[in-house]
Amino acid sequence: MEALYARGLLDETWRAVWHAVPREPFVPRRAWRQTPTVCVPLTSEADRLHLIHSDEPVVIQLDDGEPGGPGIATSSNSQPSMVARMLRLLAVEDGHRVLEIGTASGYVAALLSRRLGDSAVYSVEVDPGLAHHAVAVLRAAGHRPNLACGDGEWGWPDEAPFDRIIATCALREVPHALVRQLTPGGVLVAPMARDFWSGALVRLTADGRGAASGRFHGGASYMPMRSHRPPPPAPVDDTTARPVGAAVDPRDMLSLGFALYAGARMPGVRMVHADRGGDTAQVWLQDADGSAATAVTGEEAYEYGTRALWREAERVHEEYVGLGSPAADSFGLTVTAHGRRVWLGGPEQVILPAPAR
Repeated sequence: MEALYARGLLDETWRAVWHAVPREPFVPRRAWRQTPTVCVPLTSEADRLHLIHSDEPVVIQLDDGEPGGPGIATSSNSQPSMVARMLRLLAVEDGHRVLEIGTASGYVAALLSRRLGDSAVYSVEVDPGLAHHAVAVLRAAGHRPNLACGDGEWGWPDEAPFDRIIATCALREVPHALVRQLTPGGVLVAPMARDFWSGALVRLTADGRGAASGRFHGGASYMPMRSHRPPPPAPVDDTTARPVGAAVDPRDMLSLGFALYAGARMPGVRMVHADRGGDTAQVWLQDADGSAATAVTGEEAYEYGTRALWREAERVHEEYVGLGSPAADSFGLTVTAHGRRVWLGGPEQVILPAPAR
């Protein structure tokens, strides 16, 4: 906690709140550590406490709570430094009413309740088991915020408007329903995970006329909202593989700034990457129709299907470099009733999809 304060993520008010709301009671006995490949069960109380008191997330649910699944993390008690970042961006003030999307363990709702009072905090959780857990641990800790079990994509319209909305699950798109539930000048803070993005934190301010706009504030890795989980990718026909020269090192495509730019220029294209060790990286691109491309540092790239995806990505990267390789905080998002637009520099400088070639 003191490290969060020293890094400027907590002011004096939040520092006192953090002291008053320990993390441990909100983490169930059955929990897991997230690794790059699997979730490792915490088999001893010492392991559990060590993880809780570290700056790491603690996984509290696998496979939506269904037994016999593949062991995919579907809920967690978030990394403390990320929680602090989001609360700092949320900038709550006395008298604000706040809606949280994704109650999960109940920890963030407890922090907000301590800061603003129970009656000012509303939190929605889609999973009945997690919602039940949150009610129990919040009450045991002396907090009684307003809780509901439902799909947070729709917010809590019966209790709107809210001065602040915070999502603790990743959104593919910011639902306009949430924007409509903000007061004029109200703020929404949410992690986003689009096709090309590895995860980005956005802070939007409502204009009071049905729109909200604001900048991205660095990376943020969160589990997706259930209704925003991406569909499985289309199959790729390996027999169409063709080698192409690689003029761009895949490592140069891994910045969040490039991901935000390319995601707007190449809508519907997914990018994933892997660290191959040392100074070697691999990227994989795929569109909804099954065209794909992959490239490894120092090797030829390969394209599959009818679309020249690697060539497209290289052209978009050339554009990005020509713009000065802008950092992630140069980009922003505007959400209206008619759609969502990513921009560079200011809301009037919308990044349009690249023309088909």
